[in-house]
Amino acid sequence: MKRSEPKLIGDILKEFFERPFVARKVAEGRLPEYWREVAGDYIASMTTECRYERGILYISIASGVARQEVFFRRDDYMTRLNVRAGHHIVNSIIVR
Repeated sequence: MKRSEPKLIGDILKEFFERPFVARKVAEGRLPEYWREVAGDYIASMTTECRYERGILYISIASGVARQEVFFRRDDYMTRLNVRAGHHIVNSIIVR
């Protein structure tokens, strides 16, 4: 077994989370948090479900007016979510 220089655990974790696959999975897990930041407080408060599966973000919104606003601005939201996540993870948004 080859011995190497000791490393700080923080540096090891940073290297691990910077790997592309791991960083992408972490960003997928944070999509509901990013949704609140991107959509704003009013839309986020009306959102009853925010679920991500296979590149599609499913959003359920209680208010009809808010649902229409999200429906018409979904391309903008998708772009802003991908920029916020740092990866292209959202391919489409389905509003229910």
